[in-house]
Amino acid sequence: MIRPVLTALAIVLALPAAAETRVPQNQADIALGFAPLVKDASPAVVNIYAKVVRQVQQRRRSPFMNDPFFDDFFRGFAKPQPRVENSLGSGVILSGDGIVVSNFHVVGMATEIRVVTSDRREYNARVILGDKASDLAILQLEAAEDLPHLDLRDSDQVEVGELALAIGNPFGVGQTVSSGIISGLARTGMGAGDGFGYYIQTDAPINPGNSGGALIDVNGDLIGINTRILSRSGGSNGIGFAIPANLVKEFVSQARKGAEEFRRPWAGMAGQPVDADLAASLGMDVPEGMVISDLHVESPFAKAGFKVGDVITHVDGEVVNSPSEMVFRMSVAGLDGMSAITRLRGEERQEIAVPMIVAPDQPPANPVQLDEGTALPGLTVARINPQVIARLGLPLSAQGVVITDPGPYAGRGGVQPGDALLAVNGQPVASTDDVYTILANSGRWIQLDLNRRGQRVTLRFRT
Repeated sequence: MIRPVLTALAIVLALPAAAETRVPQNQADIALGFAPLVKDASPAVVNIYAKVVRQVQQRRRSPFMNDPFFDDFFRGFAKPQPRVENSLGSGVILSGDGIVVSNFHVVGMATEIRVVTSDRREYNARVILGDKASDLAILQLEAAEDLPHLDLRDSDQVEVGELALAIGNPFGVGQTVSSGIISGLARTGMGAGDGFGYYIQTDAPINPGNSGGALIDVNGDLIGINTRILSRSGGSNGIGFAIPANLVKEFVSQARKGAEEFRRPWAGMAGQPVDADLAASLGMDVPEGMVISDLHVESPFAKAGFKVGDVITHVDGEVVNSPSEMVFRMSVAGLDGMSAITRLRGEERQEIAVPMIVAPDQPPANPVQLDEGTALPGLTVARINPQVIARLGLPLSAQGVVITDPGPYAGRGGVQPGDALLAVNGQPVASTDDVYTILANSGRWIQLDLNRRGQRVTLRFRT
């Protein structure tokens, strides 16, 4: 009875040729199952307790509070009250000196972070680099040294069908291990924030509290950071997603260099996946890649000779089939280098070197925050340039002046960050100075004409 079990386990535990194989050597190995692997890896997975303190305006009850006229008289009378929100998640130690990776949605807005290791040691921690769009955050533990940690595996070498273990703290019950396989790669469209999601899919059960935990292979190397599930009930349905280790590696690199925000290369382009119909119209035998639908004049791709209608199929030898994959591949490539981009134009396939740069701040954005001497104090506007376009997710063709922060008064009137400002009180604006001049000489009534995601919006309110 031993031989068939041993043979089956040997097949299951065999990894692709790119990685070392791990085969049970004796009866004791078979009896232990994953125990030795978990024993080695679990000390590097930590529990994270994060506290967020928000100031909430508590408004006094009044018999006139629902009357639009009297509402202004009672606005702001109550003092802001602190509201404490606690979140629970997991993290992974990546170095002996206390570098920990977790999800941004677990710790990104925290005012206090406590990290507890598997042997019950506790550390204060602070976020040294976070990015909402990628849902990653890098923590530094205070006074940490010689901590157990996991090695990062090249996530591009992971294959569908490999065994995987998810380690975390689901529902706060304590450290838990679940097993499964890699169910899919290059999953996109499930992201939060700006939609930069690019995931490894697994059927290893992931539940609330597992966020930020480890997805490891059978050698104990980190494949990815567990981040979300696809579920209607809130519990695991066997469809979980992890952020690939290669992106984590770039985050750690930038954090160690002292970056205050995660910087990803700017493509200055818009595109769409090539489906069967589009492939036929482009004369392609099979659908592949991403077709460029728009290019900014300052885009490094435009300067390298790319044009609208070109198809991008690979970045540094890795397949690209959607804008999300393009963003991921460029993010992994990092800044200040050159990436090999495979372009398909007609029947010609060519590899072209493109510099990985940040969006240029040219012409200067010249941000201006309005002061108390204007009708909308706190409103911040900037001239639209590539850097502003990238930060706010504006259309590549956007020009003029944009609102980067509505401030307390304009925000209350419905103004949003990213609104392009066309006119103030009927007067067209071409620069940030125009906005300041007009609002410094305005009366109590303000009219703003805006372009919001391609729609013209007019807001009229009293200050």
